Amino acid sequence: MKRYEQYADEIAELIRTQVLRAGDRLPSVRQASGSRHISPSTVFEAYYLLEARGLIQARPRSGYYVNALRAAGGVEPATAPPAGESTPVAISELVFEVLGSTRQADVVPLGSAFPSPRLFPLDKLARCLSPAMRRLEPQRIVEELTSGSERLRRQLGLRYVSAGLGLDTREIVITNGAMEALNLCLQAVTRPGDVVAVESPTFYAALQALERLQLRAVEVATHPRHGVELASLAQVLSQHPVKACWFMPNFQNPLGSLMPEENKRALVELLARHEVPLIEDDVYAELYFGLRRPLPCKSFDRQGLVMHCSSFSKNLAPGYRVGWTAAGRFAERVQRLKLMTTLGNAVAPQEALCDYLQQGGYDRHLRQLRQALADSQARALRGIAKHFPAGTRVTRPEGGYFLWVQLPQGVDALTLHRLALSQNISLAPGHLFSADRRFANCVRLNYGQGGDERFDDALRTLGQLACAQLAA
Repeated sequence: MKRYEQYADEIAELIRTQVLRAGDRLPSVRQASGSRHISPSTVFEAYYLLEARGLIQARPRSGYYVNALRAAGGVEPATAPPAGESTPVAISELVFEVLGSTRQADVVPLGSAFPSPRLFPLDKLARCLSPAMRRLEPQRIVEELTSGSERLRRQLGLRYVSAGLGLDTREIVITNGAMEALNLCLQAVTRPGDVVAVESPTFYAALQALERLQLRAVEVATHPRHGVELASLAQVLSQHPVKACWFMPNFQNPLGSLMPEENKRALVELLARHEVPLIEDDVYAELYFGLRRPLPCKSFDRQGLVMHCSSFSKNLAPGYRVGWTAAGRFAERVQRLKLMTTLGNAVAPQEALCDYLQQGGYDRHLRQLRQALADSQARALRGIAKHFPAGTRVTRPEGGYFLWVQLPQGVDALTLHRLALSQNISLAPGHLFSADRRFANCVRLNYGQGGDERFDDALRTLGQLACAQLAA
């Protein structure tokens, strides 16, 4: 752990235990530097990290203060240990029932898995499309049929290098969105009846993938801030014949948790000892609020066991359906499975994205997107603190666009979803995020819709509906 992260965690613990209370002033940069014998830049980085977590706020010409708008009822939700048994998965019918409403224009889509399309440079991407296709050499359409555009894979390789990870671009396979990448990786290392370790709670699409392939899920305890609990995973590996892990170490959906780098390294080393592949779902890594992009677990992989999967859908081009996997030792197997299923990818979106990336506007767009999402998170947290029942707990992610909200006992999230839908508001009830439909008093809220003028009213209505359930 870096010095600034250690200092930030110490302050966060003082806030959690209320040694430091809302409104208290933190030591000045000069005071902290002198008393802790660390550089001013280390103090600044620690304070920037705490700002990103929403725990402190800067006041012009005054200093840093503990945020008065901390989560109502607690710093973060409690976690319930999973049952520890592997179970078959049957979640799709509930997912279809609950999430079908998020596509309706008159519904405020707080249950959506995507941020608002207004946040993306769709016009610029469209302008890249026609010139890129005019320059396309016809023979490339066949040559790059399965692995995807060589130009795009080269651009992705450069971004891996800029993130501190050099890899052979021949292990990159372009896919139809991240979901195809994740599904192909899962198929490459499992057979029907196998056991796959997933987070608890986990993304419902992971559960759907296991259901489709007739796999069994075993859940691993997951901390709302630090992600996968390594002790829980070690126990699972000792008790079950796990064939693969499907984890989201960076800004996990639905919790928003971020695994520290030392935990990622330890995770990869633990899985290497057991020869268990890791399917790393990393679609939110570019949406960080701190100083730098968090490293993927792939950075610590020395045996080719980590299959890193991502896409442009969540941060640049929703609807273009361009994803990829850097599949390590399994790349050839993934390519063959792709050849047997979807064969290839649409050429035009790949070429448009190549041109856009080469023009150099991507990082500028990402900076603007990250700022918009950080502002929306603060707005959502204010609304929850103001309108939701006493005892509500909520995460404060350092990136992404999801909040995991734990409501008081007595609020049923599925009932709340149906009541909210009658008011043209969607949410994602906690039942969707576990194979045994736990987390019945939890909801996932998408604050990536903060640009919607109905956003604040929707949060107020949700709070009122939850309060009414408790009063009934």
